[in-house]
Amino acid sequence: MSKVSIFWRRASMAGWDATSWMLALGAVVVVRYDFQLAQAQWLASLAYTVAGLALTIVGCYAFHLYLGRSRVGSFAEATALGFLMLVVGVVLGGIFMLVPSFARGVALVLPVLALTFMGFGRWAFRNMFRRHRRRPAPDEAVSPPAALVYGAGDAGHDVARLIDTSTPAPYRLVGFIDDDPNKKYRRIRSYRVLGRGSDLGAVVRDHDVRVVILAIGTASRRLTDRLAEECREAGVKLLTVPPVRERIGMPVRLHDLREFNVADLLGRRPIHTDVAEIAGYVKDKVVLVTGAGGSIGSELSRQVSRLGPRRLILLDRDESALHALQLSLYGVGLLNTDDMVLCDIRDQAALREALHHHRPEVVFHAAALKHLPMLEMYPLEGWKTNVVGTLNVLEAAHEVGVTTLVNISTDKAADPTNVLGRSKRCAERLTSWYSEELGLRYLSVRFGNVLGSRGSVLDTFRSQIEHGGPITVTDPEVTRYFMTIPEACELVLQAGAIGGPTDVMVLDMGEPIRILDIARRLLDEAHRGDIDITVVGLRPGEKLHEALFSAREHGQPSAHPLITRVAVPPLAPTKVRGVDPHSHEDVGRALTGQAAVVAAQPSTASAPSSPASAPSSPASTQVTSVQEVLTR
Repeated sequence: MSKVSIFWRRASMAGWDATSWMLALGAVVVVRYDFQLAQAQWLASLAYTVAGLALTIVGCYAFHLYLGRSRVGSFAEATALGFLMLVVGVVLGGIFMLVPSFARGVALVLPVLALTFMGFGRWAFRNMFRRHRRRPAPDEAVSPPAALVYGAGDAGHDVARLIDTSTPAPYRLVGFIDDDPNKKYRRIRSYRVLGRGSDLGAVVRDHDVRVVILAIGTASRRLTDRLAEECREAGVKLLTVPPVRERIGMPVRLHDLREFNVADLLGRRPIHTDVAEIAGYVKDKVVLVTGAGGSIGSELSRQVSRLGPRRLILLDRDESALHALQLSLYGVGLLNTDDMVLCDIRDQAALREALHHHRPEVVFHAAALKHLPMLEMYPLEGWKTNVVGTLNVLEAAHEVGVTTLVNISTDKAADPTNVLGRSKRCAERLTSWYSEELGLRYLSVRFGNVLGSRGSVLDTFRSQIEHGGPITVTDPEVTRYFMTIPEACELVLQAGAIGGPTDVMVLDMGEPIRILDIARRLLDEAHRGDIDITVVGLRPGEKLHEALFSAREHGQPSAHPLITRVAVPPLAPTKVRGVDPHSHEDVGRALTGQAAVVAAQPSTASAPSSPASAPSSPASTQVTSVQEVLTR
């Protein structure tokens, strides 16, 4: 909008407000006094009116009502204008009541009538503007597809406004669907609520709907599942408004609308975190993240960087991953600063040197090997990284005085049946030992699969779709817990703020999702109904259904509704250090044996009695096999 048009818009609004006062004076004189006013009363009333319109115009400029503070005709503008007129009426009424010739009724009625005329003018302007914006483009030859909005709340109102004011309009809105019976007769921008969710199929047929827009920021998983299935059967496209947390409180924008995707299968539980509580143990601290280049580690690094740490140290053994992370965080990829640490947590000496150099105060330990089939074939690698590597991190962190350490674990550590689960269970128990024996605030956070992480089922299925299929599913009934990466990392940070000694903080993953449903949803997204889904059977060590708690664990509520705490038995470091790390046969027997061996209580007699014994390996406590480590 040009400066000239802005000037005339403001001038016309001020002119209309002045006219409203004059019209109000005329109405009062005609209706109330039938022009029967003495000359002195006329002069007093005219002076009152001029003073009122002057104060109104000055006040509107002072409160920026002419400068775009609120949309013309909006509730916010009406509220501000009403308050201004109340002040003007009270002030002028108090002054002119002292004038003997002033008609008292003018002070009571005139401001109200003036406000009514002002409001009418703004209402008329807004409606003319709306009709002008809704007028289709002259060269529009094809009618846009009919759209139905599911949800008649604030998000639905925003969607209707965006469609109305877009030129050319991408959709032709036919109405709303909402499950709230109180909205049965509601109209939003002249569009009716046409029914409830159960009426969706009939409304789609009756109005030839081609697009359904889900405009509910916190839609449950049950609702999204049902709606996706009904839209698929009806042959209509399902679009969705991103959840509020993705929009960071911003209003809906037309380009935010996207096709319903796999992440929406999780439902839209609001994730509330206490940023002040999290920042309390991160802000102005030196924070180190191991496995920083991975999916969880990189998102943790991004979220931590926004909390104001004094320094953020990013450690990984993959230089390419560190390069990508530095680019995403800082916009540069030179890798020439010492906050990018190339180090393998298996290398005890290099890890100690890195931590002694940077002396972190908070550590997030996300480095791990996580692919179940690979670790079943190479259990020794899982032992070296997930068990010994975690112990290296714990020992070095203790040496340099780390006050808070959060170990990232997995739901496969609950009643483990595979190498991944057993090795991560050992990591939880080692963390518990440091917390219990040495009085440190070291804890673990356990959660399930993360949508979009590298090597996840989404990557596998999408790659298979790109190559023309088939999609391979282990079992039609297999289920897994899923979270999005930002949700998981946000709760990890919160768990680090509220966790106590020996705690394993278990994140609420919602309801488990069938892997078969994810495969079908990805095929719908890719519009590849020609690709088959093949069942290949469960792999060795794989469960049909995962659990977040073992049979021996009893969850206790924490300060956060989506985080539960459990206790795991400690595992003394000497039992790990006493093992020959090159004993392939012992490691294989230990990590591929029965699930119960890891859950057993450790022998209290062999636990060290002092902190000094943690990193050492005295002959008296040496253990000769990994099997013995895991069964004690």
